[in-house]
Amino acid sequence: MRIVSLLPSATEMLCAIGGESLLVGRSHECDYPTSITHLPVLTGQRTAAATSAAIDQQVRDALGDAQTPSLYTLDVEHLTALKPDVILTQDLCDVCSIDLHTVRAAATHMDPQPVIVSSNPKTIDDVFDDMLRIGEAVGLASEARDAMVELRERYWVAREYVNAYVPGPEVAVLEWMDPLFIAGHWTPQLVEHAGGVHSLNAAGAKSRQISPEELLEAAPERLVICPCGFDLETIQRELPAMQAQRWWKLLPAVHDGNVVMVDGNQMFARPGPRLVDALQWLVAWINDRPEAGPRQFPVRTVTG
Repeated sequence: MRIVSLLPSATEMLCAIGGESLLVGRSHECDYPTSITHLPVLTGQRTAAATSAAIDQQVRDALGDAQTPSLYTLDVEHLTALKPDVILTQDLCDVCSIDLHTVRAAATHMDPQPVIVSSNPKTIDDVFDDMLRIGEAVGLASEARDAMVELRERYWVAREYVNAYVPGPEVAVLEWMDPLFIAGHWTPQLVEHAGGVHSLNAAGAKSRQISPEELLEAAPERLVICPCGFDLETIQRELPAMQAQRWWKLLPAVHDGNVVMVDGNQMFARPGPRLVDALQWLVAWINDRPEAGPRQFPVRTVTG
């Protein structure tokens, strides 16, 4: 079995079920676990802007240009030479990773044609189901079931720290900084399962752009800044521009010192095994139960 993964979360799932040795190629974003980073890289990024606002504009321009079929490049020649039996990809977000249409088009010229497993999760249960689908496709169905059961157990153990009879705080999770985007898909569900309220978006709904006025109206008592694709250093670099906005100091979360940055590239944005770590961290943070959190988590408190 030869597998190519063009999706970071799928790579993490494959490795979690014991399929790392089957991987022969990856996307430029597949960087975890680090033991797979020596493998050939088959995708590239067309956008090259440095700031949130500039990246957002480049993405909008590219998606509106019929001559630009994808925000990412795919090395079809190298992919074909690797002769994969299975290609792991996604149909969830054309902004986040190579799109399904491009992958299918490349596969039609391969002989024999590989099996394409596409991920499109909207909830945490969909993520668990994806692990089973990947396991079935790569001949590791039993191992995938065992890994999924272990993840679900950790997930439910974390939820036991939440008091369902005590109203939780309003939490806002920002998936982009300029313009403001509120997180969607599985993230509102994680917040709710951790004991918080995420009124700006519902579980399963797409991430959406919001205005500062909407954020102020929601009056979040806790604020998580975790832009998709950004690590902590990148967030820190852009944070002063956000803090300079007139609305910043009017947020209850800012006033009470309950604002944090989380590595959005590694945690909330990837619908894979580490979403359970994200849930554990949320439970510990929202409920003041540090013993419920993971041993290590890429989070930094915002001051000022």
